[in-house]
Amino acid sequence: MPDKTIAAELVTVRDFWRYAISRFNAARLSFGHGTTTAVDDAAFLVLDSLDLPIDALDPFLDARLTTAERQLLAGRIEARVTTRKPSAYLTGRSYIQGIRFYVDERVIVPRSFIGEILFSEYDDADGEESLYLPDPNDVESVADICTGSGCLAILAARIFPNATVDAVDLSADALEVAAINVAEHELEGRVNLHRSDLFAALGGRTYDLIITNPPYVDHEEMAVLPEEYRTEPAMALDGGPDGLDIVRRLLTEAPKYLNPGGGMMCEIGTGRELLEEEFPDLDFFWLDTEESQGEVFWITAEALGVVEKKPGKRK
Repeated sequence: MPDKTIAAELVTVRDFWRYAISRFNAARLSFGHGTTTAVDDAAFLVLDSLDLPIDALDPFLDARLTTAERQLLAGRIEARVTTRKPSAYLTGRSYIQGIRFYVDERVIVPRSFIGEILFSEYDDADGEESLYLPDPNDVESVADICTGSGCLAILAARIFPNATVDAVDLSADALEVAAINVAEHELEGRVNLHRSDLFAALGGRTYDLIITNPPYVDHEEMAVLPEEYRTEPAMALDGGPDGLDIVRRLLTEAPKYLNPGGGMMCEIGTGRELLEEEFPDLDFFWLDTEESQGEVFWITAEALGVVEKKPGKRK
């Protein structure tokens, strides 16, 4: 049915939400870019398109929409079905822990479990110290490797008030998006963007904390990705034959860039068993979230072989 006809027949937020759910289910869309079901994805697309809070559907369900709003929603619902682009690309916005970020097809849609972990350890910790992460006030330097949209770097700047954050990506396109987000969050003085192959362009800098959500999809899975995921940059997903190519490099290179007492938090997807078999001597601390188990590890600088430098003897 043409968009104009739909826009004329549907009147309220409830109408468009119901219609979107039906269309999404009939088209057998895939989800996973901030939503997990047709119901949630339809709610996000409708609410975010209308600049309404994405977690407050009920108060607006019976609100009548203007002609322009109805046309906008009809067009975006149709685009979601026909292009199979994630809804975040259609609205230009994504959220982590309720914080909004700009996104487009130059970056993957932010969905890292690391954001949830950082917030649960710090923002929701009721003043209690983390069992493994450093005191947020003691962290003075953070590196976000494979930063993409810059979302984790921005969250880190928020959580660690005394830290300067270096946000690194090999993609110049991704860094353009990250720059938009850094500016929107007014963090130009604290979040610095670097185009680099992992740590290569960071010189002699060392960090109290490294966070990273690198590409980790293996080639077998890359070959069968749903269309929604194929609209994202392949280089941000492809982790090599077994998904761990970049993770191996991170484990090898990170010790040179970590300060004693620091550590690295890394998301790896479903590669835990392979990683533990390959690095049996490394003490990985696996972190779970509401929707993941064993997909993110924390490892201390000391476990990676970083030692405190002893002061030299006076001659």
